[in-house]
Amino acid sequence: MEIQVIPVTPFAQNCSLIWDSSTMLGAFVDPGGDIEKLISAASSKGVNIEKIILTHGHLDHVGGTVAIAEHYNVPIVGPHVGDKFWLDALMQQSQMFGFPPAQPFAPNAWLNDNDTLSVGTLTLNVLHCPGHTPGHVVLVERASKKVIVGDVIFAGSIGRTDFPQGNHQQLIDSIKQKIMVLPDDMTIYPGHGPTTTIAKEKATNPYVSGQFG
Repeated sequence: MEIQVIPVTPFAQNCSLIWDSSTMLGAFVDPGGDIEKLISAASSKGVNIEKIILTHGHLDHVGGTVAIAEHYNVPIVGPHVGDKFWLDALMQQSQMFGFPPAQPFAPNAWLNDNDTLSVGTLTLNVLHCPGHTPGHVVLVERASKKVIVGDVIFAGSIGRTDFPQGNHQQLIDSIKQKIMVLPDDMTIYPGHGPTTTIAKEKATNPYVSGQFG
């Protein structure tokens, strides 16, 4: 899996342009905004977008979803239905964070734990990782050893749990049981900030380090 991280919105949210180099079919994961920037990136790489994938329902991750899905005439997939209330509240989120108005929408399909998604010939494994939001999902591409984690875990930190229906213990459990059991050499692509690895977070992340021998 090829990946280009494109920071968007005033929150510097990492939208991921992912694609299969053998077919040049691809997807945007979490297109939060700056639509022209995203379209330009896909065009410059020669990627043909076939779907939009969402990790969770927060505005900085989904604000550009409808516009870019309409531009490419492609389906929207994810997150887990537990985040439906966030997508339903996009107008309120826009007002809360001072973003341009974002219309509520529903994806073409919700995702569940252990689902698989195809992008070209790539296979993405879906992990339901609640805590930051109840419907948060993570996308694992095992062949290239990459995992797109949204706002579950960051380099040296973890996602916030002080939003509605956030749950700190649930988030820690998701990280330990779903993410830290992935191969040590897998690269983590978070929703904000730099990439990291499973091994590095096991060793240095203060929320989980020291618990993996």
